[in-house]
Amino acid sequence: MPIAHNLLKEDLRYLVGERHPLSSPIRLQEAEAYLHLQFSEAGLTVTTQHFQALGDIYHNVIGTALPDVEPFQSAPSLILAAHFDTVQGSPGADDNASALAVLLHIARQIQTMKLARPIHFIAFNLEEENLLGSAAYTALLRKNRATIHGAIVLECVGYASHHEHSQKIPPGVPIAVPTTGNFLAVIGNERSHTLTSSVAKAIQSHLPIVPLIVPGNGEQLPDTRRSDHTSFWEQGFPAVMLTDTANFRNPHYHRPTDTLDTLNLDFIASVAAGLTTAVMDLAGRHAA
Repeated sequence: MPIAHNLLKEDLRYLVGERHPLSSPIRLQEAEAYLHLQFSEAGLTVTTQHFQALGDIYHNVIGTALPDVEPFQSAPSLILAAHFDTVQGSPGADDNASALAVLLHIARQIQTMKLARPIHFIAFNLEEENLLGSAAYTALLRKNRATIHGAIVLECVGYASHHEHSQKIPPGVPIAVPTTGNFLAVIGNERSHTLTSSVAKAIQSHLPIVPLIVPGNGEQLPDTRRSDHTSFWEQGFPAVMLTDTANFRNPHYHRPTDTLDTLNLDFIASVAAGLTTAVMDLAGRHAA
């Protein structure tokens, strides 16, 4: 996928860099503006959700693609999401520029698809600050009594290794986990069982996966709750997280060394291809 690699790298080069509300607020705003522009240039209708946090106003960026046929426009929507902020002191290549690059890749493919339901591409702000951006969004969904088909949240999808013992096992995980870190974890809760199965089935033809269904909202396995999918779970919406398992594989997680040159572009491109297939299965329709 040379073209995909080039576009992925172009997005990554722009987005990688510390994006923190206190230590690097200008860079955070620049990332927000870039995502807004790229969603718009991909043909999406772009809006921003304003929310108050940390004594200021922040924004989630939302790009929407609607079906071209009226009956499908009112179907429950599919959400694809990733956060764009970082922790202090880290350029956030894997966490979470890798996911944003995949999100943008799929947004650019949507124009070629006939949709059976709306798709919302959401770049969440302040995930690293206790999921504040996604909490604001899902609270609004609940307040409006909205229904969704499901949310797919990408969290660190750029680091992979083919070396034995490159993968650590999160404590308490009740399934066998490979010790080679070249797979994508697909994590849902009980309420999201059907969504998780559909996403896992679509992606597994593109790269190795490890699916996991957690009881309740993952309370017994705190490591499965560390991204924006948890905000959907807490409000009763189906959601699944796609992840390279972050610190259980990537030694650069939340460090100054989480840089572009540590990422595996082949792995990111495979995630993008797998997720594109999942989106077609969940939100596409056959041409008449």
